[in-house]
Parts: sequence; C-alpha cells; structure tokens
Amino acid sequence: MPHAPCPLTMFQATRRRLALWYTAVTAVLLLLFASGVYLYVRSTLVERIDDTLNHVVEIVERSLVIEPVNSGSETLRINVEASFRDNADTVEDDHIDLEWFSATGELLWSTLSTPLNIPIHGNRTGETVRVGNEGWEKSPVLLRQVTHRVEFGRQVLGYLRVSHPWFEVTKPSRQFMLDLAIGTWLMVISVGASGWFLSGKAMEPVGDSYQRLKQFTADASHELRNPITLIQTNVQVALADLELAEGEAATTSLHYRQQLKLVERLTQRLGRLVNDLLFLARQDSGISKDNFSSCPLDALLMEVLEEQQLLATEKKINLSLHLVDSHTEETSPELFENWFTLLGNWDQLVRLFTNLIGNALQYTPSGGRVNVELARLEGSDRISGLRYSIAQLQVKVSDTGVGIPTESLPRLFDRFYRVDPARTHTTGNTACDISTGSGLGLAIAYAIVEHHQGQIQVESSLGKGTTFTVTLPVTFES
Repeated sequence: MPHAPCPLTMFQATRRRLALWYTAVTAVLLLLFASGVYLYVRSTLVERIDDTLNHVVEIVERSLVIEPVNSGSETLRINVEASFRDNADTVEDDHIDLEWFSATGELLWSTLSTPLNIPIHGNRTGETVRVGNEGWEKSPVLLRQVTHRVEFGRQVLGYLRVSHPWFEVTKPSRQFMLDLAIGTWLMVISVGASGWFLSGKAMEPVGDSYQRLKQFTADASHELRNPITLIQTNVQVALADLELAEGEAATTSLHYRQQLKLVERLTQRLGRLVNDLLFLARQDSGISKDNFSSCPLDALLMEVLEEQQLLATEKKINLSLHLVDSHTEETSPELFENWFTLLGNWDQLVRLFTNLIGNALQYTPSGGRVNVELARLEGSDRISGLRYSIAQLQVKVSDTGVGIPTESLPRLFDRFYRVDPARTHTTGNTACDISTGSGLGLAIAYAIVEHHQGQIQVESSLGKGTTFTVTLPVTFES
C-alpha cells in the first residue's frame, strides 16, 4: 500500500511549482517584450539608413551638371567629371558609395574599387543586396542600396545608385540583442529567486493552517478519546456485573444506577464538546446568521453573576459587579436609559461572560475576590471631514487568583490550550475527570468578541491575579 506524501514534501513541491510557473510566465512576457523592442530598434536603424541614402540622392541630384550632347542638339547628357568631382570625398567619410550609370545601364563612374555585378533598376524605398562575386571577399557582403532614375523632362539621363554597408545595421543590432539577452536572463534569474521567496511567503499561511488543523485534530481526538473510553469501560463493567450478580438484586440495582449516571455525565460532556466545536466551526466558516438586537449589558451581567453566585458562595469568594457611572447632565434621557445597551446576540454574550467569570472563580482560591466592572467609553473619529461619535462598552473581569505565566499569554486563546494541564485534569477520580473543561472556553470567548467586532485583552501576574478586558462597540457594523 503506497504511503501518503509527507506534508513538508507536498508543501515544498507546491512551492516549486508556484515558483516555476511564476518564472515561466514572467520569462515569456520578458521574451515577448525584448523581441518587440529588438524589432522596433532594428526597423528604426534601417529607416534611418534609408533616409540617409535618400538624402544623399537628393544632394547629388541637385549637384548634377546637365549639358547638351552637341551644340544646338536637344539631347542632354550628364557631365560626369563636373558632377561627381566634389562628392567623392564626402560620401566616403559616411561609408556611402556612389555609382552613376548611363540611360542604357552602363557604369560610367563609381567610388567602388570593384564594380558590383548587380543589375540596375529603380528603387527609392531601399533594398538589401548580397555581393559575392570574384572581385569581392570570399564571404558575401550585404549592402543597403537606393537606386534613383534621373530624368529631365521625358528624357532619362541615367541612374544614380547609392550603397551603404549593411553591418551598420547588423553590428549595433547584434550588440543590442546580446544586451537584451543578458538583461533578460538576469531578470529571469531575479524573478526566479523572487518567485521562490514569494511562493514561500504565500505558502506560510497554508502551512500554518495545516499545523493548526493538525493540532486541532489531535487535541479534539484526545478530548473525545477520554470520555468515550470511560463510557466503554463502564458499560463493560456493568455488563460483567450483570452476569455475576444473581441474588444481589438491590446492590446490583444501586451499582447499575451509579454506572448509568456516570455514562450520562460523560455523554453530556461529549455533547458540550461537540456543541463547542460546532460553534467554532460556524464562526470560522462565516455561516453563522445570528440576529443582533438591543442587549442591556448591565442586566445581562447581573443575570450571569446571579447564576455564578452559588459557586462563589461555596468557595467563599467575594463576587461583585460595579457599574461606572460616567454620564453627564447633558446626556439625553433616552441615551441615559440605554447607557449600557449595545447591539449584539444575547445568548453569545451570556456565554462569553459566563466563561470569563467561571474561569475567574475556578482559579481563585477561597477567600479571594472576583470583580466585574462595566463602563461606557465615549470617543470620536473624523471621516471625510465629519466628526462621528464612537461609543463602546468595556467589561473588566478581575480576580485575585493564581495568575497566568507570561509565556502562556500569547497562546491563551488557542483551542484546547491549557496553561497547566495538571490544574484542570486530575487523575484517579472519575468524577473529577468528567467535570474538567475541554480547553475551548477562552477560544469561544475570543470568537464571540470577534463576531461582535470587539477586542479582548488579558493582563496577569503570577500569584496576584488576572484581568480580562472586553471592549464591545455599542453599534454593530455589518
């Protein structure tokens, strides 16, 4: 049976694929861009040479000396010596060669040492020709040429052909192509390195999510395994006692009742754990559609404290609620009546403060104090030049308990995280085992506060106590 791939190997393979795709796409785009730039520059060089050749043609044509063949004759001819005597040195400085042909195509004058074996024909747009006859180098030479037919009236006087070495185009083009290739490869290498780095950054949240899911699955499995094992053990014991007990009906009945009550408590614990997991899953997925309504937070806290008062009395803990009155005489009667009212979900807020106050009572020794303080915070904010008032309700749950170590504070709201497992799980007594928490109370509290767009903070000192501060906006923004 094939083994499942290692998550680390899978993440690395995904990271390599992302980096390769990113590099490949960028390389194709760079190649297309470099090709376009190269073609544009090359065509610009060719156009520049053609413009230069046509300009030379215009200058030479204006300097041509036209004279009649004979006195009184209407036939005209070009005086070659007078026409080209002053142009030879100038064109040589620009690597331009001139050729003059008669009207019949006979070469009459040229700046070339060896005539070109190229048929004469008119072409003002420019063309590239290959020269490789016996008088030239063994390797063929490319020339850029413009041929102009000189006319006077309807009479063709001859042909002027202007040539320019093609290496004036190929040499800078090759250098430019080399520069583009080097630059493109450097960019591809840089993009590859950047792609590897960015893909790693992109995979970090996925890896973190996977680790959290792995830890969550392991913790949930651990939490479920204990009560399930106890249920199975107690059912097996009950069945075994049923087989052995024949004449002891009363004793057996009492024993069965205890076993069934224990199974009932275990199943209740499993039910609470499943409900907590379902609540967190709904909050994480965003499918929760809770209706928010006006919730008087002072009345809510009074109700929670009333429910927790029995536990506080048993542990001889002083549990109190303090309402901070910060309204002024300018406060309107309607606002005064709803001074501690916010928009929220009543059941979730009850669960939030029940968890916080219950934790405070659990970890506060006998004779300690747990104080709940409710205050209204007024503020303002400026949006688009207008000032808006911002009201928040702040609840502080303070105790004089054992405190929390500093290194445990960052992970305090993680699911299934316990500061000290020995404090919540006791061994040797089944009744104590089933009453312990699942480590989801503070995680649920954090989810509820986030759902209400609020904030929760904790401050603690070992041996002195802990303070949880919950800040909730009065109005809920969807």
